[in-house]
Amino acid sequence: MGRMINIGYGNVVNADKILAVVRPEAAPVKRMVAVAKDHDTYVDATCGRKCKSVIVSGEGRIVLSALLPETIAGRVNGKTGAEEP
Repeated sequence: MGRMINIGYGNVVNADKILAVVRPEAAPVKRMVAVAKDHDTYVDATCGRKCKSVIVSGEGRIVLSALLPETIAGRVNGKTGAEEP
């Protein structure tokens, strides 16, 4: 298993599997999330909070996170995020 990063509220993902971290507001991203929900290929890791980023993995799965994409990118790049919930 690869390096694990915290995506907020005690949830972690494998950093080696991440293809993209995007904001959920754009229409194509909303469609991607809707399709993933229909096919059960998503994980909601927001813990009941507002979704602020969508993590796309290389296996065609997506993960919803309550952290900003900039925070997650910083953690993937080895920097510590200022927002540590």
